[in-house]
Amino acid sequence: MKAISVEGYDRPDSVSAGQPPVLQWLAISDLVMDPSSRNPMRGKARRDVREIARNFSWAFFATVVVTPLQGGKFAIIDGRRRTTAAAVIGLDKVPCQIVNATPEEQLVAFRAINGSGATVSRMALHAAGVVASDPWSVQVAEACARAEVELLRYPVPVERQTGGQTMAVGAIARCLKRHGEETLITALQCVTQTTNNKPGALSARMIKALCEVLGSDHALRDSGLQLLETFDEIDLLGLAEATAVELGQIKGNAAQALANRIRAEVARCRRAARIPSPQRKLLPARPTPVTLPIRNAVSGNAGPQPRSQKS
Repeated sequence: MKAISVEGYDRPDSVSAGQPPVLQWLAISDLVMDPSSRNPMRGKARRDVREIARNFSWAFFATVVVTPLQGGKFAIIDGRRRTTAAAVIGLDKVPCQIVNATPEEQLVAFRAINGSGATVSRMALHAAGVVASDPWSVQVAEACARAEVELLRYPVPVERQTGGQTMAVGAIARCLKRHGEETLITALQCVTQTTNNKPGALSARMIKALCEVLGSDHALRDSGLQLLETFDEIDLLGLAEATAVELGQIKGNAAQALANRIRAEVARCRRAARIPSPQRKLLPARPTPVTLPIRNAVSGNAGPQPRSQKS
């Protein structure tokens, strides 16, 4: 056997390793998860727990990474599935590596451990970022809240979703980076504040297509209530289905193909209503956040836009 060798490696000029961890057996009852920062045990996660429990062996059990909380509890950074499996077979303690970590450091650790090695959804990583006050995650969440969109924290079948819910956090983040907050919020409102606010409408393809349409036509994007009334006349889910059928016959960019159909429908609706295309105008150097009015469901009058985020 060969000993550990450092030959050929250069020592870094400086290292900030933090406090050394402590190895300790902890009671499973003292280990907790933040429910807002991890997806519940569903699907593959539950299957993994059953598999670990059936084939449990200390030889394959890695220490659970935890950080201390107030009240004698410890937050699990990594190891929820194997800890649950240990509880399933009747164990009351597991070996843990205790690290002192701020919420931000917990997020970094969670991403480093789980981001590539385990199947962790983008939704779970985003929720963890919000809890840890990660600036980008918070910005994405705030944009969704302004558009009355609820970002789901774990996969939910479309038939169990409600209007305004979406799993497309990755697409939303990319659209925010590419098109900016104003275009993203308005695109989302074309669903949540119109007759299109139905389960499954806020798919990644739909969000990217709407941002493409509005991002390339700021005059249309800034047309306010007129924009919402136009989208009241457009069946976005029907367009998405037609696009899927088309792409089943020919190859092409799905989001771009859907964007082209949406543009055509917008033009058709404007012709039918004899609404002229909005005049082009220069945007200010620093565009102010969009504030589209919300129509009262009873009176049809416009009202101020709520800013609160859904729970």
